[in-house]
Amino acid sequence: MSPAATASLLLRWRAILLGLWLTLAGANTVALSQNQVMGQLIFEGATNVERDSGVWIDGNYVGYLKELKGSKKITLLPGEHEVIVRQSGYQDYVQKVVVEPGATRLISVTMHLAPTSTVPNVTATLKLKIKPGRAAVFLDEKYVGHASQFGGKFRSMKISPGKHKVRVELPGYRTFDTLIDLLPDQTTELKTELAVGSIEQNSPLIKKPNQQQQPQ
Repeated sequence: MSPAATASLLLRWRAILLGLWLTLAGANTVALSQNQVMGQLIFEGATNVERDSGVWIDGNYVGYLKELKGSKKITLLPGEHEVIVRQSGYQDYVQKVVVEPGATRLISVTMHLAPTSTVPNVTATLKLKIKPGRAAVFLDEKYVGHASQFGGKFRSMKISPGKHKVRVELPGYRTFDTLIDLLPDQTTELKTELAVGSIEQNSPLIKKPNQQQQPQ
């Protein structure tokens, strides 16, 4: 290869490397800018009751408490937000939080037993084998936990015999609905894998209704 061709090749490589460097620098600048604009919420709970509780932010289900970190960390635009933490048999934990730009806010959650919480004398057993396991499960329109809490060898849900409506929802997936009719001491297992869908298909149980869509 002639000296002129070698010099031309080196110039081209330098141009390519410079382009890559500028692209990476631009991406880092955007990420840094986003970090400076967005705030972050970190959740902690003392017991498994809190850590397995479902979390809603501004009326939208985001997952269960102990998973909200790493790739599932909660970043929000600055301003006031409403955090609600729910667990079957416990009072809702409700807190208004103000998120500051680039700041991290720690939310320490403590759940308290609901005064009206009771366990039926006669029960039936419901087991769930549902994917994704982080999906929210509702029994008769009331949140009872995330799906992985009720699957596996030693995990299930004790409920009163009779007819019940089971609904499983997760943002970005189609809702699973079914009716069950259980006898005393009967054990039933529900199996399904949620189909990918759109958050627009989710119900108000996990998605805050669009305020612009007022009833006629």
